[in-house]
Amino acid sequence: MGLMFYPRGGSAQVARYLSRALDAEGWPVSLLSGSLGAAGERTHAASFYDDPGVRAVDYSPALLAYEQGRDPIAEPVPFHPSFEDQLGVPDRVFCAVEPRLGDHLAAAWERAMSGWAETAAVTHLHHLSPLQEAARRLRPERPLLTHLHGTELKMIDRIGRLTEIARLLGEDLERMARRAREGALPAPDHLDESQRDLFERTHWPSWRYGAHWARRLRAGAALSDGFVVISPHDRDEAHRLLGVDEADVEWIPNGVDVARFDRRKLSARERLARWRHWLVEEPRGWDRSGEPGSVRYRDEQLGPFGSSRDGEPPAPVLLYVGRFLGFKRVPLLLRAYARARPRLDRPAPLVVWGGFPGEWEGEHPVEVARELGVEGVFFTGWRGHDDLPEGLACADVLVAPSNNEPFGQVYLEAMACGLPVIGTRSGGPTSFVNTTPQEPNGWLVETDDLDALTDAIVEAVNDGAARRARAANAYRQIRRDYSWARLANRFVAAYERLASTRAS
Repeated sequence: MGLMFYPRGGSAQVARYLSRALDAEGWPVSLLSGSLGAAGERTHAASFYDDPGVRAVDYSPALLAYEQGRDPIAEPVPFHPSFEDQLGVPDRVFCAVEPRLGDHLAAAWERAMSGWAETAAVTHLHHLSPLQEAARRLRPERPLLTHLHGTELKMIDRIGRLTEIARLLGEDLERMARRAREGALPAPDHLDESQRDLFERTHWPSWRYGAHWARRLRAGAALSDGFVVISPHDRDEAHRLLGVDEADVEWIPNGVDVARFDRRKLSARERLARWRHWLVEEPRGWDRSGEPGSVRYRDEQLGPFGSSRDGEPPAPVLLYVGRFLGFKRVPLLLRAYARARPRLDRPAPLVVWGGFPGEWEGEHPVEVARELGVEGVFFTGWRGHDDLPEGLACADVLVAPSNNEPFGQVYLEAMACGLPVIGTRSGGPTSFVNTTPQEPNGWLVETDDLDALTDAIVEAVNDGAARRARAANAYRQIRRDYSWARLANRFVAAYERLASTRAS
């Protein structure tokens, strides 16, 4: 099992949990992963996976090269690119990586794979990347399974939409990049509203090589014998964007560690003590400086987490968990909360848990909250996965209004802890939120519908009976259908089918 990225996002969590579940089913995993930093750091592969046998590709020298002004993707051990476009980071988007460096990435990973897992029955690669090229060169006879996590599909989809915008303006992506650098982009007058919005929020130089990378990743898909996708939506997207045969694509959702993520009964005093630790004693919230702790709180600001009247339990806590990526719609959530707050029976706090330090797309959530002047919003900063079960135990509703969320791992984790969720009718969450008639486990609203999101927040806070009923449904349904132990058997069946088909 291999993945290019150092431990940071959801796919690393999937690889970690799935590896353990497969081992318990008699399919031991040899893991190859990107890595960053020293032992004990959250981005260090062997530490994160708790496996000293991990073969790690160490990006620390490439990061140092970046800090010294060199291109980290041109280093002998190249830093990985990203599926998301962010500026001022070592992992620039794939579409900003020159084709020759794509060859360099494939060759570097071929070296990293040399001698690795030589007796394995199946190669299981997370994401589409140059790893498919490297794996097929080294082991052309071995079944190759590609696990699509959705972010690569979102990038390829965006390449297509940007290509169409460029065509309508009489350009291609390379010329649009050049014109943007020259400050001479064509006027988007005859684009429709959605195209104009995408035009205006795109840093065009980052997408110069988009056509090349769309072709290259599709070629990588063609090298694969089978695919796993994490939602029915992504199954359709894999067929549409990659041209793969639908018969070769299997939907297996991500799972949840139901032992780690479970209901915990905490008193109001215990919950307040934990929030005090995360917000006052050990603050990690960050502003545009990217410095953890640059956003911090005082004891007197924690009133929303306590009881508002004698003998009354504290107001329910709304919780967002995730990165500050554009499709996560954190600014939209903050605006909906600001609208909802005057309508709440009690001043329920909104906690924004996450945001990888220094990483954000579009508006910075802290600045949005300050511009709105809304009280009751708290930023905890990035927290380790080990802290998350306690964070969920101190909350009552997960709010995550993403646009086309590839899957939504944290939704499952929250629901396994007995929290209902507020999401949107798009992407992966539609496969597990409110799918059982008469037994809703959350609220779904239309994407980017500020009014509907506001109304859902108000109902979740003010209607305690509905909140508790949906919480009970979430707890029962997710623990029954989405444990890693249950899902591991489906991966084993997929491996056995691939091995059998390849052998014949």
